Amino acid sequence: MSGIVLSSSVRQNLLSLQSTADLLSTTQNRLATGKKVNTALDNPTNFFTAQSLDNRASDINNLLDGIGNGVQILQAANTGITSLQKLVDTAKSIANQVLQSPVGYSTKANVDVTGTGAGTGTTTAADIDAGKLGGAILTFKTATGTLAVTVGSTFATGTGTATVKTLDQLNSVLASNGVAVTASISSTADTLTFTSTNDAAAQTITASATAPTGEGVAISAATATVGTVNAAVADPTSQATRSNLVAQYNVIVQQITTTAQDSSFNGVNLLNGDNLKLTFNETNTSSLNINGVTFNAGGLGLGALTAGSDFLDSFSANAVIAKLGTASNTLRSEASALGSNLSVVQIRQDFSKNLINVLQTGSSNLTLADTNEEAANSQALSTRQSIAVSALSLANQSQQSVLQLLR
Repeated sequence: MSGIVLSSSVRQNLLSLQSTADLLSTTQNRLATGKKVNTALDNPTNFFTAQSLDNRASDINNLLDGIGNGVQILQAANTGITSLQKLVDTAKSIANQVLQSPVGYSTKANVDVTGTGAGTGTTTAADIDAGKLGGAILTFKTATGTLAVTVGSTFATGTGTATVKTLDQLNSVLASNGVAVTASISSTADTLTFTSTNDAAAQTITASATAPTGEGVAISAATATVGTVNAAVADPTSQATRSNLVAQYNVIVQQITTTAQDSSFNGVNLLNGDNLKLTFNETNTSSLNINGVTFNAGGLGLGALTAGSDFLDSFSANAVIAKLGTASNTLRSEASALGSNLSVVQIRQDFSKNLINVLQTGSSNLTLADTNEEAANSQALSTRQSIAVSALSLANQSQQSVLQLLR
């Protein structure tokens, strides 16, 4: 209002009062917001630096949700592996029951081989070359190879061949070459009886030159005659028990598959072939890729057994136990890998939380007000304002004196 004329002292006191009011308003705003920098006008450098720190903290905080989910996905997979290990151990226990149960066959497969050579001595365990078996060539074929054994006066071994003189030498050669039969002296002259071993009581013996499948043995001979094969005779009671164990085993195998399929979190299953990628920083330059595995029964090398074909003897039970041992080792190896990855993820999760705290603290240091200082400023400014009002009143007293004269 330019039409109003104020004296110099009044104007000076008015300006001082206005300045104090502005400072008091600023101080009260800082106390209300807790910040000394609320806009870029307050301090451009601090405002934009703090904003950058807050933005980065916010970006990392958004990544924490994904990292947290990753931790749970790994925990779910680890829980699944623990359960799978217990199921494999249970299956192994069932297979071990087969080894502890009575032999599944009352009579094992056997066949006689009678010598037709020119020997005139007596065939004994110490000298099977003495009689008509002398010079005979016995050929044993399995699914994995062929062994040709010559009955002679010396002992020698080679790759797929051997020369033997005694019964012990013959059995040693058979065992070392994986031929699951044992030889014994028959009551018939110049005759050896070949019988399935205890572990492979269910195996078949054939008088053929053709290699068999599975655990069977084909026996043929030169300068000797292979007689009629006596097939193994199953024990009904024992086989019924073994069939029941097969059924129990198959239930466990099915549970292995379903347990692996159920070990998921938020739609991601590291035990069912899914992969997981976790990002640790806002620029996507730090991440961890975790490859999943397929740990159903097939993925662990296990499968359902067939009653009447599996668990028939100790040989087949040991074959299953070997597969279960491999599956157990695979689970332990994957559990170790998951544990290592989980440790890394948890360390990065803690690091991100601490880094967010550092960033937010840095931002606060640039923008937050010292409430104690601002409270003291407010008190001082209130006092100054009161003094300025009093001073303004004194400055007006001279004009009031003139007014008294005019009256």
